[in-house]
Amino acid sequence: MARSEPTFMRCIILMLSLATTSQAAPPFEGEPSNTAIQATLDQDNAVHLPKRDQPYVLDGPIILKSGQKLTADAGAVIQLKPGTNTCMVRNEHIVGFADKPVPEDTKPDTDIHIEGGIWTTFGEGNTRGHSSKQAHVHGTHGVILLQNVRRVTVRNITVRRSKAFAVHLANARDFTVDGVTLDEHGRDGVHVNGPASDGVIRNVSGVSHDDTVGLNAWEWKNYAPSFGAIQHIVLEDIRGAPDGIPSANSIRLLPGVKRFSDGTTLDCPIHDITIRRITDIRDFKLYDQPNLELGRDKDFSIGVGTLKNLRFEQLVFKRPGSIQVHANTDGLAVSDVKLDFSPRDKFSLIELGPKSATYKHKPDDPATWIEIFSPDLDCTVRNASVTDVRFRDAKTDLPTNQIVRVIEQKPNPNYPKTTPRGGTGKAIWIR
Repeated sequence: MARSEPTFMRCIILMLSLATTSQAAPPFEGEPSNTAIQATLDQDNAVHLPKRDQPYVLDGPIILKSGQKLTADAGAVIQLKPGTNTCMVRNEHIVGFADKPVPEDTKPDTDIHIEGGIWTTFGEGNTRGHSSKQAHVHGTHGVILLQNVRRVTVRNITVRRSKAFAVHLANARDFTVDGVTLDEHGRDGVHVNGPASDGVIRNVSGVSHDDTVGLNAWEWKNYAPSFGAIQHIVLEDIRGAPDGIPSANSIRLLPGVKRFSDGTTLDCPIHDITIRRITDIRDFKLYDQPNLELGRDKDFSIGVGTLKNLRFEQLVFKRPGSIQVHANTDGLAVSDVKLDFSPRDKFSLIELGPKSATYKHKPDDPATWIEIFSPDLDCTVRNASVTDVRFRDAKTDLPTNQIVRVIEQKPNPNYPKTTPRGGTGKAIWIR
């Protein structure tokens, strides 16, 4: 949609007024741009940030109301002032439900559009991405934060050297995230908490030191403003960093069962998800993982979560990788997978069952070592199919028994002389 003439003129006035305080000043010494940006939004319901020599400095979040639009030139840099420790953009009505299920009507914000710009905190201590400076909503953790929203769009942004999630969505329906470049990014790229449905996440790429995309229906409680089912989501055209560049290169799906402080529980399944045209992602993490930050015995899913109707299509692995499943799963279809590296013995594309690994807090003190995963919990997998998986230049598909590994954990009798500790859990694959 073309910008109206009044909005375009306001953009030029905004650019000139902000430039007067920052043309010759270091990046953080100009006046923050929040007031001018909010005034333009109040008048026109839209604002555009043209590219200029100095960044636009923010000392708190830009707040978008229903029906409002914020766009920026591709090269426009928007920078968070050190020590601010908030998100950079958010919707107006952030409503957290950290200790109860999300009710039916939360009066969500609607029809918000964000496009363009290079958004950065430059790693300057802004680690959390809270919704506000004071009385922030618990668990908000984004550079761009959209929580309690319907019909929202984020397009063609770059997030550079930031420590909060690049785009954090929760209690969201009918959303599109199309075009996110992660430039030496410190945490998740696009992070979705439940409840969430009817979304598309596409064209996400670059270097991230945590999950490139995460669909976390259950979640570690210090990172979630709400919990619930995630359903009817498409992830497509996701690309990790090229080989040789340090990056997590992972996609996570985290179902579970949330137990609130009053003892009530909420099932947080993930179902009807399509993941297609994915390249250079090494790990697909569909496994249970308690909260190590707050203590695995203090924050954990009540048993493994539930996955249903997952479809993986057109995957390209340029190095060994795997789809790791430790959840009760009904419907897992994997097809058209190209293994673009030399054939390997004992390579498994799909791993079913519990994992075990040891985090050595103090390497010389086994009493401080912690199990990372849930190796004592069983999971059951039904209705799984794998087709058209080939190594580079192969003429035939790999046989299923070579592609799928079914895990049965055993206790390690030599722990802690050797690790991990192991366990008693197993996968039950019902064919």
